[in-house]
Amino acid sequence: MAKFCAVKMQGVRVNLHWTDGILIVAIAGLGCAAIYTGLERAVRCALKERQDGMERQLSAMATTVHALQMRVAELGRLQAERAEEGEVTTISAAAENAGESKAVPVKPETVAALTAAATAFLGKKARVRSVQLLPSAQQTAGAWAQQGRVIVQTSHNLR
Repeated sequence: MAKFCAVKMQGVRVNLHWTDGILIVAIAGLGCAAIYTGLERAVRCALKERQDGMERQLSAMATTVHALQMRVAELGRLQAERAEEGEVTTISAAAENAGESKAVPVKPETVAALTAAATAFLGKKARVRSVQLLPSAQQTAGAWAQQGRVIVQTSHNLR
C-alpha cells in the first residue's frame, strides 16, 4: 500500500492512502458547491421577495397619484366654475410671483369674520375698511436677523 501522506493528529500518526485524499478533496468540494448553491438560492428568493414588495408599493403609489390627479382636476374645475360665478378671486399671479411683494386679495369671508370680531370686541358696530396680509417673518428678515433677535431675547436676565 502506497502512502499519500502521514498526518500527526493529537499525538497519533495517521497514514492516508492517495484514494483517501481524493475522497476528502471531493467531499470538501461537493460541500462547498452545496453551500454555494443554497446561498445563491436564498439570495435569489430574498431578491424576488424584495422586488415583489417594491412592485406592490409602486402600484399603490401609482394608484394614489392617479387619485390625487383626479382630485386636483376636480378642484380646478370647481374653482373655474366659482370664478365664473364671481365667488372666488384668483390669486394665481401672486402665487407665481411669490418673491415679489404684491397685494393678495383677501376673501370676503375673512373680512366678514374680522368685522364680526371687531364688533364683538368694541361692543358697537365696526366697519373694516381694508385688510392686507402681512408678509411672514421669514420673508421680511433673514436667518441672521432672526438669530440676532433670539440672542438678544435670551440675554435678558429673568430673575
